[in-house]
Parts: sequence; C-alpha cells; structure tokens
Amino acid sequence: MNDLIQTVAVYALPVLFAITLHEAAHAYAAKYFGDSTAYMLGRMSLNPIKHIDPFGTILIPILLYFSTGGAFLFGYAKPVPINFGQLRKPKRDMAWVALAGPAANFLMALLWLLVLIGLAAFQVQEDFFALMARAGILTNLVMFAFNLFPIPPLDGGRILTSLLPNKYAYKFAQIEPYGFFIVMALVLLKVLSFWMTPVMMIAQTVLQWMVKPLLLLLN
Repeated sequence: MNDLIQTVAVYALPVLFAITLHEAAHAYAAKYFGDSTAYMLGRMSLNPIKHIDPFGTILIPILLYFSTGGAFLFGYAKPVPINFGQLRKPKRDMAWVALAGPAANFLMALLWLLVLIGLAAFQVQEDFFALMARAGILTNLVMFAFNLFPIPPLDGGRILTSLLPNKYAYKFAQIEPYGFFIVMALVLLKVLSFWMTPVMMIAQTVLQWMVKPLLLLLN
C-alpha cells in the first residue's frame, strides 16, 4: 500500500498532464482543420476531468497494479470525438489530427526534461521533484510510442490509414473495431515491446540532442 501511495504521488501530475494535453491537442487540431465536434462538446479543454474515463483511467490501472504487483500497468483516457468527414480534407487532415496527440506528449517529455535539468542546475535537494520529472519524461515517452503504434484506433493507425491509397486505406480501417483487442493481446504477449523500446529510445535520443546546447551552456 505504501508503494502504491508513493507511486501515485510521483506519477499523478505527470499522468494527468500527459492525458489532458494529449486529448486536448487532438481537439485543437480537429478544430483547426475544420471539425468543431470536440469543441462543441467541451472537450477542447485543459481540464483533466473532461478527459478522464473512470474505468480506463482509474479502475483498470489500479486493478492491474494489485493483480500484477505493479509489473504491468495499462489505462486509457476518454477518446476525443472527431467527425473526420467534417475536416476540410478528411484523408489528409486525419493524419495531422492523429499526430497532434503524440506530438503533445513529445513536447511534454521535453518540458519535463528541462525541469529535471533546472532542478540539477539549482541544486534542489528534494528527491520527490526529480522523481516526478523523471516520471513525466517516462510517461510521455510511453504515451508517444504507444499511440504511434500503427493499428487503428491508435493514432499511428489513423496516420497509416491517411497515408495508404484509398483502396487499401478502406480495408485497413476495417480493423478498427478489433484494434483494441489486437493491441491488448500484443501487450500481454510482450510483442509490443519490440515497437515501444526502439521508438522510445529514438525519441529519448532526439530529446537529449535538443537539450545538449543548454547542458553545454550550464557546464
């Protein structure tokens, strides 16, 4: 129980920010490209409550934590409603709307990395804040890589659907009703790690390259 409380305390804010900005980014992108569905339903918001799914965001992660001893965690937020038919160029703009979520997570990972560098630069001794910053980096890199996996309804699946020729895009999109179960099976079989690990490593390398000038300046 103490481990759970400590884990929740460290990860609570990073996870809430990661989920909220990911979903809000989809909503902002959709409105920019012509679909106001999420905006009209109040989902173009930075209020975490608007995006939390009681079952997927709270209950499932807690049950998995206790049932697997913290070895396996999974959860999801309430998907932002998007009417792709309302986009100005539906097939093309679908990719940009889908990419907005992972892009928001990558940006947040960068911001948490800057916080971690700032804590070291100002010699902040409290470990809790450093742990939270590291949790923020990890959480957002995981969301970035996971959501880019090319199976609908994940963002990567929508991006791939957008890039495929119409004939193949239509057939590929038919996977969507089964996508969640396919992804869960790949997670349980530990196959998804073959995608997650290299994508996260690439993203982390890019982040380190981006902050390198700052590190050189501080040193």
